[in-house]
Amino acid sequence: MVAVRRLVSELIGSALLAMIVIGSGIMAQRLSPNDIGLQLLENALVTGCGLFVLIELFGPIGGAEFNPVVSLVKVALEGRSLVDALSYIPVQVAGCVVGAITANAMFALPAVTWSQHHRVSGPHFLSEVIATAGLVLTIFVLARRGRAALIGVAVASYITAAYFFTSSTSFANPAITVGRMFSNSFAGIAPDSVLFFIGAQLVGGLLGLGLITLLTTKEPS
Repeated sequence: MVAVRRLVSELIGSALLAMIVIGSGIMAQRLSPNDIGLQLLENALVTGCGLFVLIELFGPIGGAEFNPVVSLVKVALEGRSLVDALSYIPVQVAGCVVGAITANAMFALPAVTWSQHHRVSGPHFLSEVIATAGLVLTIFVLARRGRAALIGVAVASYITAAYFFTSSTSFANPAITVGRMFSNSFAGIAPDSVLFFIGAQLVGGLLGLGLITLLTTKEPS
């Protein structure tokens, strides 16, 4: 049985992650209404800083995964039980939904404002595959090389950078993708684009898993 405190840490961390991503997106729109580039920079920097804090805060309690792809890759690479991983996923999704609704409320918006940002295209799919594979590589190569202490700053730095080098602005997380559809803001995604993004993220997770196995498995002497 999964310890309640681990699930609670994932719930709170996922909710805070969604608040950080969506809240900063709403604030960026209000502060820089005529400069999309500046909006993206503000959103990216706040997300990176917030993500670092969340990983450092909740990592020792529940692993600070906040991401179904990361939870599932742990099954393949770390011998984690599938039941344990699957218990995290609904909590992560629920946390991101609650966080999105809370972010809307903090800015005096309706609790649910369905996003109108349609993001279905070939470049978006490729971007999410690359973004997710890169995130998985960042986490698990460091873990396997005994450098887990760097994961927080590395993940935060990678996600901040990926906001700019991917056309999708690097969601790289099925749970936050679901949460983002509840806010028609700069960081939102239209409901009819969600499954498309999640599919790309799962492909990226598999690609990352394959690359990790290739890069970190010892060759026979």
